[in-house]
Amino acid sequence: MTYLILGLIIFLGVHSVRIIHDDWRTKTRARIGELRWKGIYSVLSIIGLGLVLLGFGMVRQQPVQLWSPPTAMRHLAALLTLISFVLLVAAYVPGNRIKTLVHHPMVLGVMGWSLAHLLANGNVGHVVLFGSFFVWSVFDFVAARRRDRLTGTPYPGGTAGATGITVAFGVGSWIAVALWLHGLLIGVRPLG
Repeated sequence: MTYLILGLIIFLGVHSVRIIHDDWRTKTRARIGELRWKGIYSVLSIIGLGLVLLGFGMVRQQPVQLWSPPTAMRHLAALLTLISFVLLVAAYVPGNRIKTLVHHPMVLGVMGWSLAHLLANGNVGHVVLFGSFFVWSVFDFVAARRRDRLTGTPYPGGTAGATGITVAFGVGSWIAVALWLHGLLIGVRPLG
């Protein structure tokens, strides 16, 4: 559990600088330069993620069950992860209406993904990992929307074509992960 918690502190800590102290982040980036900032950010993120993966793998070997979620939660989790995949893709496809509507689809995608895993799993490792991501994503979304209001960030309308591409790639990615990659990489087939 130590590696998991340390990894979460590093990974989510790096990703929380803008939430906690946006002014410091802006000044530091200007002082040390964009490239150096991104380098430090990336190295710390990779270290944190590596520790999260190592720690979660270790915790999964000796699970401590808190509760047993009903089967219906797996179905709800499947729906939430499908929506999350579409939101994650919406963060990268330019000109889609989803980003226009929600403004920060990546963060909402992480929120849905983590909530889905919390609903479908009832052991300590899952609660620590996905609960941390869920709490972080809520704070990040609130902070990002506040920044948008303060700066008057515009989100121009999207096109039906870009939105269709977003949905198609999101659904296709979800199918690939749910039917094949999740089982291959995590050892659990969420759809049986």
